[in-house]
Amino acid sequence: MNHFEILLLAIILDAILGEPNWLWSRIPHPIQVVGDCITWFDEALNKGPLQKTKGFLVVAILVITSGILGWVLSSLPAYGVFEVIIVAIFLAHKSLVQHVMNVGIALAKDLPSGRNEVAKIVGRTTDHMQPSDVVRAAIESAAENFSDGVIAPALWYLFFGLPGIMIYKVINTADSMIGYKTEKHGDFGYAAAKLDDILNWVPARVTSLLICLTSKPRDHMNVVLDDAPLHRSPNAGWPETAMAAVLGIALAGPRFYNGQKVDYPYVNAGARHQLDPEDIRRSVSTLNIVWIGFAIAMLLGALLL
Repeated sequence: MNHFEILLLAIILDAILGEPNWLWSRIPHPIQVVGDCITWFDEALNKGPLQKTKGFLVVAILVITSGILGWVLSSLPAYGVFEVIIVAIFLAHKSLVQHVMNVGIALAKDLPSGRNEVAKIVGRTTDHMQPSDVVRAAIESAAENFSDGVIAPALWYLFFGLPGIMIYKVINTADSMIGYKTEKHGDFGYAAAKLDDILNWVPARVTSLLICLTSKPRDHMNVVLDDAPLHRSPNAGWPETAMAAVLGIALAGPRFYNGQKVDYPYVNAGARHQLDPEDIRRSVSTLNIVWIGFAIAMLLGALLL
């Protein structure tokens, strides 16, 4: 099977099973194993002098190890079945939309429930959130994670096979754990954060285009080109701004981290600011349309190549 066929089957498998909790409650998820390794490196090496150099060394070890492992796994004589399962594990569309929809369902009950649910998928402080803030955080998380948790691994697999998707997922996990501009990780996590930015540069822009294609692509891409650079992230701003344009809402803007307010600028600032759970449903519907279109593109690739 070629990469288009395997990716298409992995998309279908993810759509059917999502994250099988019955399995991951019995054995550790591969990302959990990666996270445990990164935690060990962090505790063992993130101290003393040369923290940035040590961080580069850790990233080099992660890239080489995951690349070799991906190459070995892709060489197993399993007629692509094993590879389909691995790729499906690293695609997270069904679980992503389920988590985001749970925020809308909880918020429809009451504000504290909405805050508690959105706290599971964002890193910001939720105590100060009003209903619009909860919705905004959920939609931003949906757009950003669709890019780096769905489209990016799919693209890295499509072009570079199992080594590509495994290297990407390992570095993306490292960035989520140590790639912060804090006193503890500013130097040690520098290499992970920068490599993650590089690996997500193209996928983030492809994702923004795919989202815009669902409605008035020229108008919405103009908004993306104008406002995405305003975002604090060089990549997350692209899918988030695209989602804001398609839904006709303002995203990003001020928020609280560790109880401290940070005045980030809005994207699509002139659009509607008052949001409700229906906007979460609309964002999920948009991502589902994009995902179906992506699957159709894989089908065409499988038939033509």
